[in-house]
Amino acid sequence: MPFLPTISTFFIVLSAILVAFGWRFIVKGKAATHKKTMIAAAISALIFFIIYASRTVFVGNSSFGGPEELEIYYTLFLIFHIFLATSGAIFGIVTLTLAFKRKIKKHRKIGPVTSIIWFFTAITGVMVYLLLYIFYDSGETTSMIKAILGS
Repeated sequence: MPFLPTISTFFIVLSAILVAFGWRFIVKGKAATHKKTMIAAAISALIFFIIYASRTVFVGNSSFGGPEELEIYYTLFLIFHIFLATSGAIFGIVTLTLAFKRKIKKHRKIGPVTSIIWFFTAITGVMVYLLLYIFYDSGETTSMIKAILGS
């Protein structure tokens, strides 16, 4: 198992678990615990992003190493995951901003949508990880810097 992808996947799963607990806390009327848990979820997601972005720039991303006939399906799945992750991050920032600005009515409306997007982001992220590193040997890895500089 590759170290950085494993660690980053751990943090995205942790963030989704924390979101689930945070949702449960607010349903039970525990607003202070909800806030702390959701902040921890956001920090976990941020740690994921820092590891992922650093790895992408300096180490690179691995291409799909599975059977060639599955590559198109993997690519379509990856595009879906990227769309979810981008949407989830935007929704997450908006949801957190609404909470910190105490716009609770709007926060209550968008929060459940954000959570559901984030759960699917985590699930599809784990599937991408499994397809790249567990089910199949990963393909070639090229860093963004090497790709840009041609080294």
